Amino acid sequence: MVPNLTIRPATAADDDAIWRILEPTFRAGETYPIPRDITRADALAYWRSPGHAVFVAQTSDAILGSYYLRANNRGGGAHVSNCGFMVAPAANGRGVARAMCAHALETARKKGFSAMQFNFVIASNERAVRLWQACGFEVVGRLPGAFIHPSRGAVDALVMHRTL
Repeated sequence: MVPNLTIRPATAADDDAIWRILEPTFRAGETYPIPRDITRADALAYWRSPGHAVFVAQTSDAILGSYYLRANNRGGGAHVSNCGFMVAPAANGRGVARAMCAHALETARKKGFSAMQFNFVIASNERAVRLWQACGFEVVGRLPGAFIHPSRGAVDALVMHRTL
Protein backbone atom coordinates (compact mmCIF):
# COMPACT_ATOMS: atom_id res chain seq x y z
CA MET A 1 0.00 0.00 0.00
CA VAL A 2 1.07 3.54 -0.69
CA PRO A 3 1.48 5.54 2.53
CA ASN A 4 -0.28 8.90 2.74
CA LEU A 5 -2.33 8.36 -0.42
CA THR A 6 -5.14 10.87 -0.80
CA ILE A 7 -7.85 10.94 -3.42
CA ARG A 8 -9.37 14.23 -4.45
CA PRO A 9 -11.26 15.80 -7.35
CA ALA A 10 -8.95 16.56 -10.27
CA THR A 11 -8.38 20.12 -11.43
CA ALA A 12 -7.15 21.46 -14.75
CA ALA A 13 -3.73 21.86 -13.13
CA ASP A 14 -3.58 18.04 -12.92
CA ASP A 15 -3.88 17.50 -16.68
CA ASP A 16 -0.14 17.05 -17.30
CA ALA A 17 0.06 14.41 -14.58
CA ILE A 18 -3.09 12.69 -15.81
CA TRP A 19 -1.67 12.60 -19.36
CA ARG A 20 1.55 11.04 -18.04
CA ILE A 21 -0.62 8.27 -16.59
CA LEU A 22 -2.95 7.84 -19.57
CA GLU A 23 -0.36 7.93 -22.34
CA PRO A 24 1.62 4.73 -21.65
CA THR A 25 -1.54 2.69 -21.14
CA PHE A 26 -3.26 4.03 -24.25
CA ARG A 27 -0.07 3.60 -26.31
CA ALA A 28 0.30 -0.03 -25.16
CA GLY A 29 -3.23 -0.78 -26.37
CA GLU A 30 -3.65 -3.74 -24.03
CA THR A 31 -6.37 -2.66 -21.60
CA TYR A 32 -8.48 0.16 -23.07
CA PRO A 33 -10.39 0.24 -26.37
CA ILE A 34 -8.84 3.59 -27.25
CA PRO A 35 -6.82 4.30 -30.41
CA ARG A 36 -3.15 3.75 -29.59
CA ASP A 37 -2.22 6.97 -31.40
CA ILE A 38 -4.73 9.16 -29.54
CA THR A 39 -3.54 12.71 -29.04
CA ARG A 40 -3.06 14.28 -25.63
CA ALA A 41 -5.99 16.64 -26.25
CA ASP A 42 -8.31 13.82 -27.32
CA ALA A 43 -7.23 11.57 -24.44
CA LEU A 44 -7.90 14.30 -21.88
CA ALA A 45 -11.21 15.15 -23.57
CA TYR A 46 -12.19 11.46 -23.30
CA TRP A 47 -11.13 11.20 -19.64
CA ARG A 48 -12.84 14.50 -18.82
CA SER A 49 -15.96 13.89 -20.94
CA PRO A 50 -19.06 15.81 -19.89
CA GLY A 51 -20.69 13.97 -17.03
CA HIS A 52 -17.41 12.50 -15.76
CA ALA A 53 -16.36 13.36 -12.22
CA VAL A 54 -12.56 12.97 -12.39
CA PHE A 55 -10.37 12.22 -9.39
CA VAL A 56 -6.65 11.80 -8.77
CA ALA A 57 -4.82 9.67 -6.23
CA GLN A 58 -1.71 11.35 -4.92
CA THR A 59 1.00 11.34 -2.34
CA SER A 60 2.91 14.42 -1.31
CA ASP A 61 5.34 13.65 -4.15
CA ALA A 62 3.22 12.71 -7.16
CA ILE A 63 -0.11 11.86 -8.70
CA LEU A 64 -0.14 8.06 -8.98
CA GLY A 65 -3.55 7.40 -10.47
CA SER A 66 -6.77 8.82 -11.78
CA TYR A 67 -10.32 7.65 -12.22
CA TYR A 68 -13.59 8.98 -13.52
CA LEU A 69 -17.08 8.28 -12.25
CA ARG A 70 -20.21 8.73 -14.33
CA ALA A 71 -23.69 7.37 -14.87
CA ASN A 72 -23.46 4.25 -17.00
CA ASN A 73 -26.48 5.35 -19.05
CA ARG A 74 -29.14 8.00 -19.10
CA GLY A 75 -32.83 7.80 -18.26
CA GLY A 76 -33.79 4.41 -16.86
CA GLY A 77 -30.14 3.36 -16.62
CA ALA A 78 -28.88 6.44 -14.78
CA HIS A 79 -29.01 4.74 -11.37
CA VAL A 80 -26.01 2.53 -12.31
CA SER A 81 -22.56 4.10 -12.18
CA ASN A 82 -19.52 3.40 -14.33
CA CYS A 83 -15.82 4.16 -13.85
CA GLY A 84 -12.52 4.11 -15.65
CA PHE A 85 -9.32 3.65 -13.66
CA MET A 86 -5.69 4.22 -14.56
CA VAL A 87 -2.53 3.91 -12.45
CA ALA A 88 0.93 5.26 -13.26
CA PRO A 89 3.17 2.38 -14.39
CA ALA A 90 5.63 3.02 -11.55
CA ALA A 91 2.81 2.66 -9.00
CA ASN A 92 1.36 -0.63 -10.31
CA GLY A 93 0.87 -3.27 -7.62
CA ARG A 94 1.01 -0.78 -4.75
CA GLY A 95 -2.71 -0.62 -3.90
CA VAL A 96 -3.54 2.59 -5.81
CA ALA A 97 -6.27 1.00 -7.94
CA ARG A 98 -7.79 -0.72 -4.91
CA ALA A 99 -7.85 2.58 -3.00
CA MET A 100 -9.42 4.38 -5.97
CA CYS A 101 -12.04 1.64 -6.34
CA ALA A 102 -13.00 1.92 -2.66
CA HIS A 103 -13.22 5.70 -3.07
CA ALA A 104 -15.31 5.33 -6.23
CA LEU A 105 -17.74 2.91 -4.58
CA GLU A 106 -18.25 5.27 -1.64
CA THR A 107 -18.56 8.31 -3.90
CA ALA A 108 -21.08 6.51 -6.10
CA ARG A 109 -23.16 5.58 -3.03
CA LYS A 110 -23.12 9.19 -1.84
CA LYS A 111 -24.24 10.35 -5.29
CA GLY A 112 -27.23 8.02 -5.08
CA PHE A 113 -26.18 5.28 -7.48
CA SER A 114 -27.44 1.81 -6.61
CA ALA A 115 -24.85 -0.23 -8.53
CA MET A 116 -21.59 0.02 -10.45
CA GLN A 117 -20.91 -1.64 -13.77
CA PHE A 118 -17.76 -1.99 -15.86
CA ASN A 119 -18.82 -2.47 -19.47
CA PHE A 120 -15.61 -3.61 -21.15
CA VAL A 121 -12.97 -5.19 -18.90
CA ILE A 122 -10.37 -6.86 -21.10
CA ALA A 123 -10.28 -10.50 -19.98
CA SER A 124 -6.52 -10.78 -20.53
CA ASN A 125 -6.04 -7.99 -17.95
CA GLU A 126 -6.10 -10.66 -15.26
CA ARG A 127 -4.75 -8.43 -12.50
CA ALA A 128 -7.64 -6.00 -12.98
CA VAL A 129 -10.22 -8.80 -13.17
CA ARG A 130 -8.92 -10.27 -9.89
CA LEU A 131 -8.92 -6.85 -8.23
CA TRP A 132 -12.48 -6.03 -9.30
CA GLN A 133 -13.64 -9.45 -8.09
CA ALA A 134 -11.90 -8.83 -4.75
CA CYS A 135 -13.83 -5.53 -4.59
CA GLY A 136 -17.12 -7.39 -4.94
CA PHE A 137 -17.71 -7.29 -8.70
CA GLU A 138 -19.04 -10.32 -10.54
CA VAL A 139 -18.65 -11.19 -14.20
CA VAL A 140 -22.19 -10.94 -15.56
CA GLY A 141 -21.37 -11.11 -19.24
CA ARG A 142 -18.66 -12.11 -21.68
CA LEU A 143 -18.20 -10.55 -25.12
CA PRO A 144 -16.27 -13.14 -27.15
CA GLY A 145 -13.34 -11.73 -29.11
CA ALA A 146 -14.59 -8.16 -28.58
CA PHE A 147 -11.11 -6.65 -28.17
CA ILE A 148 -8.11 -6.92 -30.46
CA HIS A 149 -5.07 -7.12 -28.22
CA PRO A 150 -1.84 -5.98 -29.92
CA SER A 151 0.01 -9.25 -29.20
CA ARG A 152 -2.70 -11.79 -28.30
CA GLY A 153 -5.19 -11.01 -31.04
CA ALA A 154 -8.90 -11.27 -30.30
CA VAL A 155 -9.63 -11.58 -26.58
CA ASP A 156 -12.88 -11.47 -24.66
CA ALA A 157 -14.21 -8.43 -22.86
CA LEU A 158 -16.13 -8.83 -19.61
CA VAL A 159 -19.09 -6.98 -18.18
CA MET A 160 -18.66 -6.75 -14.41
CA HIS A 161 -21.24 -5.52 -11.91
CA ARG A 162 -21.88 -5.06 -8.22
CA THR A 163 -24.63 -3.50 -6.18
CA LEU A 164 -23.88 -0.68 -3.81
